Amino acid sequence: MEAHNATKLTDDGIVIPSQSAFGAYPIVGEHEPVESLGSLRRKTLVTLRWTAIFGQITALIIVSLILGFEYPLLACGFAIFASAAVNIGVTLTLPLDRRVSDFEAYMQLGFDLWQLAGLLWLTGGIVNPFSILFLAPIVTAATTLSRWVFFALGAMALVLSFTLVFQHYPLPWSPRGSFDLPLVLKLGIWMSLCVGAVFTSLYAWWATHESRRMAFALAAAESMLAHEQKLSALGGLAAAAAHELGTPLATIQVVAKEMSREVETDTALGEDAALILSQAQRCRDILEQLSRRGDAGDVIHDVLSLEDLLEEAAEPFIDREKDIVIRCEGDGAEPYLKRRPELLYALKNYIDNAVDFAKMRVELSAHWDHDKITIFIDDDGAGFPPALKGQLGQPYTSTRRRGKTAGGLGLGLFISERFINRTGGDVAYLVSPLGGARVKTELPRDKISAG
Repeated sequence: MEAHNATKLTDDGIVIPSQSAFGAYPIVGEHEPVESLGSLRRKTLVTLRWTAIFGQITALIIVSLILGFEYPLLACGFAIFASAAVNIGVTLTLPLDRRVSDFEAYMQLGFDLWQLAGLLWLTGGIVNPFSILFLAPIVTAATTLSRWVFFALGAMALVLSFTLVFQHYPLPWSPRGSFDLPLVLKLGIWMSLCVGAVFTSLYAWWATHESRRMAFALAAAESMLAHEQKLSALGGLAAAAAHELGTPLATIQVVAKEMSREVETDTALGEDAALILSQAQRCRDILEQLSRRGDAGDVIHDVLSLEDLLEEAAEPFIDREKDIVIRCEGDGAEPYLKRRPELLYALKNYIDNAVDFAKMRVELSAHWDHDKITIFIDDDGAGFPPALKGQLGQPYTSTRRRGKTAGGLGLGLFISERFINRTGGDVAYLVSPLGGARVKTELPRDKISAG
C-alpha cells in the first residue's frame, strides 16, 4: 500500500533533503541550490588533518630514529608543514563551526590527497603500507558529500596512486634501495586499493544512508503528530474564546432588549433592535456549540465510541465514489475511547490508501473483547506485492501503484505504524477476504479506553 500522504509532508514544513554521493533521496519542494552545503563541518576537516599530521610525524620518527632507515627527511617535513599551514590558515580565516560547501570540501580533501601522494612519492610509492590511507578522503566524500565530489576525489586518488606505481623514491630500507617489488605486484596493490575504495565507500554509504533515512522518517512522524495535536488543541482555544466572548455578548443582548422595550416595534429603530437581539442570541448559540468542542475535559469531544471513531476517520473520503462499509461487534458493551490525534491520523491514512486502491468497496470492521480492540481495513484492490511483504511499514518504501499516477515517498505507512505503536498497538499487513489489502490494527483496550 503506497503511503501517498507522505508527498504532502512539505506542506507542514518537512523537507526531505538530497543525499550524499550516491544520491538516494528524492527532493521534495523547491530545487536545491547549485552550491549546496553538505553535512561535513569545517572543524571536522581540521581535526582530521591535525590527526593525520600527528600520525605522519610519529611514523617518520619511528622509521628514522628507531628503525634507522634513510629517506628525504627535509622534503617529508616540508610536506607535513604545508598541511599544518593549511590547517592554521583555515582556523584563522574561516569559522570552524560551519558546514562546508561541496566545493570547499573538494578543495580541502583534494589537498589531503596530494599531500599524501607527495609523502608516498618520497617514501616508496604504492608499496608503502600507508598507501591505504588513500581510502580515507574517498570514504568521507561517499558518506557526507555530493556525488560529484565523490567521483572527482575518486578519480584524483586513482590517478595519483597509479602514478606512484611507476614514479617514487625507494622505500626506506636497509641497505637503501635494496627492496623493490615486481611491477605486476605493484599493479596488484594498486588494483586492491581501487577495489577496496569502491567496496568500503559503498558499505559506509549504505550504513549512513539507512540511518539517515530512518532519522528523517522519524522527524517526519514527530512533525505530523505535532500537527495533529495542534489541530486538536484548536478545540480548546475555541472553548476559551467562547467563554471570553460570552460576557460582552450578554451585555449586547441586555442592551438590545432595553432598546426594544423603549421603541415601537413597527418603526425602523424597533426593527433594528429586534435584529440585534436575534443575532446576539444566534452568536450565543454558536459560542455554546464551540464551548462543547473544547479539549479541556469536555466529555462530548474527548470521548467517542468505536463506531464514532471509524466514522470520523472515514468521513473525509465518503465522496470518493467508493462504497465504505462500517461494522462493529464484540463481547459486551461497545467500548468508549479517548480521543487521540495520532490514532485518528493513522486510521485516516490507512483508509485514504484503501479508498485510493480499491476498485469499488472498502470495509472498516472492528471487534473487541476484554483485552484488546482489533480494527480491520479491507479493500478490493490489487493488494500488497508479495516481494515487498517484509518491507511494509519501513520508511521510503512505495508498495503499490495507482495506475499511471506517481507514487509517494513511502512515509505514510511508516508514520501511521509509529503512531499506532505509540498507543501500545501493533499493525499487520495481510491479504483481505475481498481480494485486496488488509491492514490489521490491534490496540490494547486498557490504554485507549475512556474508562
